[in-house]
Amino acid sequence: MQHHVPVPTAESSVLPAPGPAAGPGRAGHGPSRLPAAGLLTLLLAACLWIYALPRIGFREMGDYGLLDRLPVAYYLSLLVLTAGFVLSLRRAAAAPWWPAAHCAALLFALKAPPAVLYDAVRYPWASKHDAVVNTLLANGELRPGAALSGNMSAYDQWPGFFTLNAALTRSLGVESAAAYANWAPIVFGLLMIPVLVLIYRTFCRDWRLVWTAVWIFQLANWVGQDYFAPQGLAYLLHLTVIAVVLRHFVRPGSAGRLRDRGFLDPAAAAVPPPTNHRQRAVCVVVLAPLIAAVNATHQLTPVMLCVCLLALNLTRRYRNVGLLAVAVLLMLTWDLTMGRPLFTETLSTLKESIGELTQNSRAGYAGQLTGPGPELAGRANVLMVLAIVVLAGAAVVLRRRLTRGALPLLLVSVAPVPLFAVNDYGGEMLFRVYLFGLPGAAFFAAAALVPAATARPGRAKVLRNRAAAVALPAVLLVLLAGFLPSYYGKEKMYYTPPEETALVTRALDSAPDGSLILATTGSFPQALHRYDQLEHWYFAEQELPENERMLKDPAGYLAEGIPPGTRTYVILTRTQDIYTAGEGLLPAGGFETLRTKLTASPLFRTVESRPYGVVLEYRPAGR
Repeated sequence: MQHHVPVPTAESSVLPAPGPAAGPGRAGHGPSRLPAAGLLTLLLAACLWIYALPRIGFREMGDYGLLDRLPVAYYLSLLVLTAGFVLSLRRAAAAPWWPAAHCAALLFALKAPPAVLYDAVRYPWASKHDAVVNTLLANGELRPGAALSGNMSAYDQWPGFFTLNAALTRSLGVESAAAYANWAPIVFGLLMIPVLVLIYRTFCRDWRLVWTAVWIFQLANWVGQDYFAPQGLAYLLHLTVIAVVLRHFVRPGSAGRLRDRGFLDPAAAAVPPPTNHRQRAVCVVVLAPLIAAVNATHQLTPVMLCVCLLALNLTRRYRNVGLLAVAVLLMLTWDLTMGRPLFTETLSTLKESIGELTQNSRAGYAGQLTGPGPELAGRANVLMVLAIVVLAGAAVVLRRRLTRGALPLLLVSVAPVPLFAVNDYGGEMLFRVYLFGLPGAAFFAAAALVPAATARPGRAKVLRNRAAAVALPAVLLVLLAGFLPSYYGKEKMYYTPPEETALVTRALDSAPDGSLILATTGSFPQALHRYDQLEHWYFAEQELPENERMLKDPAGYLAEGIPPGTRTYVILTRTQDIYTAGEGLLPAGGFETLRTKLTASPLFRTVESRPYGVVLEYRPAGR
């Protein structure tokens, strides 16, 4: 009797499908070889990363931010992690913890360097959130109706994040939240992984696709909204609510053909079991505190949540008007009580912003990115968005049976897009729409790269697996190459030397209550220290032509806007110089011109001058 000896093919070397074809008896896929390879890649990547860490020249960043200050070993660690992840997908069905470990390692490798290295809070504007926590601890109260300078009233009107961190600061015994603020992206990212997995497993039973979607989500999450800010916490709560709804709010008799395996994509999961009215009512009661927490934390996220729940109501499967009504009621209750001042102000501006698609989709205040690093980051941002959209679109078209099963996730992803027509959200609506659409987009992008696991043999299957063997690692590397400039290309704006922070703190501590603080922008460290006792005017956060007019006579321009009899100080720092140049708020050399003219003006007296900043006091004639 002649025995058949199996010959390795593309099916046995590239992303084998879960199930018998990828079982322990399959050559090259035994239970010992892959765990050993997974552990080896993790250890090698960790060694390279640890070796690279002290060699990251973050204090001498140039035009390209951290990109040309990251040593070769750092880039090699990311390549090793990517290779290990692709290998781990070969046994994802039997050992899903290996791709999970690589996803956690990727999060740490990408976003932990600032947390480990920096001696200052990353993102200068994050210091205002620390200031709110400090003010809450010092005063022991909130003043939602107070008109606070620097647009700070909203933080007293949506205090959930700050109340939580005030308690956490006291519990940890640290001086302020700045002690752990840089770890926020890691904490939020780790908490996000199981929520994403729960969402993806609702529609997909193929662990390869699930973990690839998580990996892509992390690479595409460059928008910087997971830092120490209310948005990061509210976003996590938002996705948690969506995950529970998708798992536990299926209406009886609504699945139809989606319970027929012959009709579904091989990777599609069965529709979750239906729930009756009583079970859904209990789930609404359980979710109500989470939805209330979203409303207490952030202004925009409740709107996004209501829009997503409305989109789910367009399907028979998730038509639950009661939950939508509760979410809308909670949002309006908060907006008309604690958040009433900002809510009414926003309503008054809607008539000017509704329908202004071009204006609402702008990024930032008014300028254009300038300089090698910011310009590269801007181009990388656009290319990353296009890459994710193209990949997701390809899966929607080519894997229509998977799309039918995951239609609710697709609707949740596109639901925030119409908000472009409503408001610009301070120049950030573009980033927020992308952020809220990213979980679903990452899932469909992964579906374009991970082939369906079919049992049908044939040349088409071999060719498809061979194409995936090339496309998957290649696309992951391209996305990795796009993430780095998107996240670190403008890093020179984001790191502030401690000496500059100390200068600003001294100046604001010495300013009498009620003083007016002038600066080109609020994007510098400690800009809103003592925000409840001082007034602020960030005079360069406007259109470039107006700033060019201001530079002709900055002393006279500022003097016209200072109320008579007000103690006024001007703070100009290195971080402001970098930010206004990179964001295109001032022309080349404009900040130095501003500093020189103000320092020489008889209307201003120099209080303190350092290489990294200057503090001036306004001294009009007669004082």
